[in-house]
Amino acid sequence: MAKRDYYEVLGVSKNASEDEIKKAYRKIAIKYHPDRNPGNKEAEEKFKEAAEAYDVLHDAQKRQQYDQFGFSGPAGAGGFGGGFGGSMNMDDIFSMFGDIFGGRAGGFGGGFGGGQRRPQQHRGSDLRLKVRLSLSEIATGVTKKFKVRKDITCSHCHGSGAEAGSGTETCPTCHGSGVITHTTQSIFGMMQTQGVCPTCGGEGTVIKNKCHVCGGSGVEKGEEVVEIKIPAGVAEGMIVNVPGKGNAGHRNGISGDIQVFITEEENDTFVRDGNDVIYNLLLDFPTAALGGDVEIPTIEGTKLKVKIDSGTQPGKTLRLRGKGLPAVQGYGRGMGDLVVNVSVYVPKTLSREEKEALTRLRDSDNFKGDSSTKRSIFERFKNYFN
Repeated sequence: MAKRDYYEVLGVSKNASEDEIKKAYRKIAIKYHPDRNPGNKEAEEKFKEAAEAYDVLHDAQKRQQYDQFGFSGPAGAGGFGGGFGGSMNMDDIFSMFGDIFGGRAGGFGGGFGGGQRRPQQHRGSDLRLKVRLSLSEIATGVTKKFKVRKDITCSHCHGSGAEAGSGTETCPTCHGSGVITHTTQSIFGMMQTQGVCPTCGGEGTVIKNKCHVCGGSGVEKGEEVVEIKIPAGVAEGMIVNVPGKGNAGHRNGISGDIQVFITEEENDTFVRDGNDVIYNLLLDFPTAALGGDVEIPTIEGTKLKVKIDSGTQPGKTLRLRGKGLPAVQGYGRGMGDLVVNVSVYVPKTLSREEKEALTRLRDSDNFKGDSSTKRSIFERFKNYFN
C-alpha cells in the first residue's frame, strides 16, 4: 500500500496545532484500537498508520523535517516512512503513546467490549556506535563486529528478577490492576485520573524474593560481540539501525536497538559526489595530443583501460557509466558513475633538445589554436567562475 501523507492520515491541515494533532490521533486510535477490533488486520494497519503519523507530527523537529523533505528526510538522515509494522509492535506503540488514552499501556480497561489490561513490558535503552568506513567498504557493503558493553540478561535469574523458587505475588498497592486511581475535586465535579502503579511499575505483581545478583531488575552489566551488517552505498551522517541489539529490557522485556552512525575515511585517489566518484587524470602532453590508451583505477582496486582521443583538451570530462557507488536501499536505485576529469601535465624543466623541439613547434599554426578552440576555453572558464 502506497504511503499516505501524514496530515491526510490524521485528517488535519498542515498548519494544525499540536493540540489539534493530538485530538485527531486520539479519535482515529480509539476507532481502530485492537481491543475494539479484535482480529481485524485492516483496523490494525490503520492503527499503526495513525501512530506513525502522530510520532512524526507531534514532534516539532521531526515535523519540520517532514514538511521540508517529505518521507526521505534530510540528506544523510534515516528518513521517515519506515512504518511501525516491522520492528515496532503494538506494545511499543502503547508504551510510546499510552498517555493519549488517559490510561496505562494504551488499554481501554474494559471501556470497549471488555478489553483487558496489557502486561507491562520494559524496553531497554538504545546504544549508539560510530563506524568509519573506507570507500571500498562503502562500495560493496561490509559486516563489522563490535564488542559492546551493555545491559545483558542476568545470568543468575535468567531475566526473571527473582531468586530460584521464588515467584511473584499480587501487588499490595494496586491489587493487581497495575494502575492507581486519583480522585480530585474540580469545578466540574469529582475527576478521576489513572497512572501507573509506582510499586509494581504497572505489572500488577511484585517479586517475593529478589535476585541477589541483579536486585530484581533482571539485567546485569556485561559484554557482547555484536555483528552488524552495513549495506553498500551508505554515506557520511547516515544511521543504520540494528533492532534488538541494545540494552536488555528489565525482567525479560524488549531489548533496545543499536544506532550505528556512519563516517567516511578520506580517499587519496577518488572524491565522492553522491553516488558518483571523481578521478583526476593527469595526462602527459604527447598522449593528449596524439591520443592513446591509459589505465584508470577503480574503487575495487582493479584497472580500466580507457581510450584517449587525439587532441584531448585540458578540462575534458569522461564518464564511465555504472562504475561508481550503488544507491543505498530506500534512497534511490542503480549505480553511480566514475567521472574522469582530464588535466594535462606541463613539465617545469626541459632539456636543451626539448626546448629546441618545442620552439620549432611553437610557430606551427596547430600549436597556436584556432579561434573556436580559444572561444571554447574562454567559455569553460567563464562558466567556472560564474
